[in-house]
Amino acid sequence: MTRKTIGLVGARGFTGRELIKLIRHRDELELVFASSREFAGKPVCEMAPEADAALMFEALGPDDVAARGVDAVILALPNGASHTFVDAIDRDCPDTLIVDLSADYRFTENWTYGLPEIYGRDALKSAKRISNPGCYATAGQLAIAPLKGRLDGRVHVFGVSGYSGAGTTPSRKNDIEALKDNLMPYALSDHIHEREMARHLGCELSFTPHVAAFFRGIVATTHLSLKTPIARDELIALYSDFYKGESLINITSDIPEVRDGADQNGAVIGGFDVSEDGRRLVIVSVLDNLLKGAAVQAMQNLLIGLGISE
Repeated sequence: MTRKTIGLVGARGFTGRELIKLIRHRDELELVFASSREFAGKPVCEMAPEADAALMFEALGPDDVAARGVDAVILALPNGASHTFVDAIDRDCPDTLIVDLSADYRFTENWTYGLPEIYGRDALKSAKRISNPGCYATAGQLAIAPLKGRLDGRVHVFGVSGYSGAGTTPSRKNDIEALKDNLMPYALSDHIHEREMARHLGCELSFTPHVAAFFRGIVATTHLSLKTPIARDELIALYSDFYKGESLINITSDIPEVRDGADQNGAVIGGFDVSEDGRRLVIVSVLDNLLKGAAVQAMQNLLIGLGISE
């Protein structure tokens, strides 16, 4: 078997660490470079023990990455940092598959938005440019998508994430002392994940993110109104049918908690509270922001784009 060659740019972050582990466990894939300016010259296995002992971190610019001519490049960079790498790959090796984890291309028409459980796999199979959804946006869309077309008015999503979602660059949102005995709201309106969910679901939506003192995981509590009433049993059956065959989505009648999604590859959707009139609903979704909210989803998109079974 000829293994597909993979390059990872932005390898030193929390998501990069998860991606290295996931790639290593796939016989069909070979990680041939991991780029990090801060860690350049250090063995990758010092950060990620699963990595090949001979693999070293490198400081690679856009032209260096394009010159490698790998089968696929995963960009795990901060928002606003992907464009130069994409431009270089577009110029020198347009057939290289790119999976971008930033928000830079989630609103770009000629990129494929990769949330396979909702938007399908057919477009991903022929895609060369795939934008990975945001972590909150994944949790929210998974909770809302089965009701698309039945919604009446604005959807409201209240989200809480672990502080790993704030990345490795020091800030108040990943400061343990600032978070101690605290719940920190931020980006009270027009958060990029709010616009992302609204765009791809085609609905009016409000979203308020918060960060708490736990390290990983997301809980999204979503309030929706329907045009016509629905019974709770019918609602649960609708979600079970919508996600039938999706091994990463677990539907439960219980109210899921952060710990139910943390360290898990998939998402849990539950709660399914229905008002007395059957038109107002509350649905809770949980997932790991570093896994289904980032690295696992990127792996799904990578494998589908390369024609490999998930």
